[in-house]
Amino acid sequence: MTSSPSRRWPLAALFLGAAPLAAGQDAGADEASASETLNPLVVTAALAPRTADESLASVTVIDEAQLRRQDPTDITDALRAQPGVDVSSNGDFGKNSGVYLRGAGSQSTPLMIDGIRLRSATTGGPAWEFLEPRMFERVEIVRGPRGSLYGADAVGGVVQLFTPEGEGVPTPRITLGGGSFDTRRASASLSGAEGGTRYYVAASRLESDGYEIVDGEGDKGYDNTTGLMRLSHTFAGGAELGVLALRARGNTEFDSFGAPRDTDYAQQVAGVYGELPITEAWRSRLTLSEARDERETHGGSSTSVFDTRTRTARGENTLALGRHELIAGAEYQEDNIDGSDTGFGTYAEGSRDNTAVFTQALLDFSPLSVQASLRHDDNEAFGEETTGSLALGIALDDIHTLRASYGTAFRAPTFNELYYPGFANADLAPETSATYELGLRGQLGRGFWDLAVYRSEVDDLITNIDTDGDGFVDTPENVERARIRGVELATGADVNDWTLRAALTYTDPENRETGKRLARRASHSLRFDADRELGDWNLGGSLIAQGERFDDAANKERLGGFATLDLRAGWNFAPGWSTRLTLENVLDKEYETVRGYNSSGRAAFVSLSFGG
Repeated sequence: MTSSPSRRWPLAALFLGAAPLAAGQDAGADEASASETLNPLVVTAALAPRTADESLASVTVIDEAQLRRQDPTDITDALRAQPGVDVSSNGDFGKNSGVYLRGAGSQSTPLMIDGIRLRSATTGGPAWEFLEPRMFERVEIVRGPRGSLYGADAVGGVVQLFTPEGEGVPTPRITLGGGSFDTRRASASLSGAEGGTRYYVAASRLESDGYEIVDGEGDKGYDNTTGLMRLSHTFAGGAELGVLALRARGNTEFDSFGAPRDTDYAQQVAGVYGELPITEAWRSRLTLSEARDERETHGGSSTSVFDTRTRTARGENTLALGRHELIAGAEYQEDNIDGSDTGFGTYAEGSRDNTAVFTQALLDFSPLSVQASLRHDDNEAFGEETTGSLALGIALDDIHTLRASYGTAFRAPTFNELYYPGFANADLAPETSATYELGLRGQLGRGFWDLAVYRSEVDDLITNIDTDGDGFVDTPENVERARIRGVELATGADVNDWTLRAALTYTDPENRETGKRLARRASHSLRFDADRELGDWNLGGSLIAQGERFDDAANKERLGGFATLDLRAGWNFAPGWSTRLTLENVLDKEYETVRGYNSSGRAAFVSLSFGG
């Protein structure tokens, strides 16, 4: 008799918890290098480099080796079903996507690129679907509120993408590939370092005819051209100056309300930073940046234009006091949407600014660690908000670290919610949240495990209301409260040429006013990645299983659970040359994460690479 999915979850949890214990028995000469990947340095959690156990947070790092092995077409493919992470999308290949951290809405999951926030001021979230994975060498996922460090919207956590810095002799890399749905991909990069100067430049192009996302509506294509430049120089006295520029542009086709549409898009981040050692213990850093999100959508007789720009000036001062560290800073941010036209008229307001000050103390009283932070935001549109957090950690022994934390955060109303013509509510207040978390991390030999339980209370939840019952949203209002609780178990091991990673997530996001589950969040998810090196070959696969979800707040539109299997193989067939084959959704599972939008089904992609 086949066991039910609900009965299989405890068995999976037992397996995941036991895996690193077996791995720990095989510790050997490579234990130090394994520790670097199993207990990596993380900077997003505390604004300063800390190993995963020292960060006192629930963190996941996807490193360059993992990204290259998995070779995802979309950055959300690498994020899907990671601990505490859920993804919904209106189809593959450049279609609208949302990322949920710990059940918090997609607008409550900030995206950073090398410390610069990328988002649309009108929708409030980033365009995940337009990010080319080959531009990045590392992903950090920090779960839990980070409002006291990053300001608005860091309710469920923060995702940060890092671009390569460049090191060593000049190293070129060229990759050509293609596959299903008449997809063509090409990328090239050059990186290196000399005399204190580090550089990385890259470009990529992706074209795909797409597939039939909505039944009977024909294939929907997508193209993306991305360029990246990162340059930095460290002077003899220790001062550092750097610049970053990343721009992606292209076109995506889709269906909306039964009509074909397409969007010309462009998004970019650009920034310059300077870091100066004032004394041996005091470093000061200033970053000036701009993020843009531009879209022009055509369909029928109407055209809408959304042109948003966010400019930020952020200063941080870091003071080292023995084993302790203090960080204090200020931030000024201005959102601008001049030139935007919804197709129904222009916005009532075209800009708003936000001024903030923040401070953090990282205290080491070994074996006890304390992290405390506080931030005050003053926003032109909705007033003032103060957020804070406190985390305590204790090293129980050489293996286990216990942590407990409390943090607050808020989500700012977007321009669409405040000013969209015929829809907005200018009286909206920010959502506010408070989160409690308890976690335990174990690091044993060449394996690790991390268990976390949490509970979040959200007040003044911003909800779109259908006031006249005609099935269309009329206005957003602060009318509801939500309670989100969950459990996350992550584990991994590097043993005998095997790289194993697994995650099990349970999330219970409930609207406290109605008792219904928040829309588009799966309650259960499991992810298992396994890769093995075999001389010049490497083989691997990823299994992702997710439970049911609902597409609507009333929980009437049920979307069934699903499981997908991806396989991959790579071959270094000559010095500097390699080829890679990926098979996605091998079992050709049909599923939806948004009602009416099909997944792509089984697909195959092959690539040929030369260089480092």
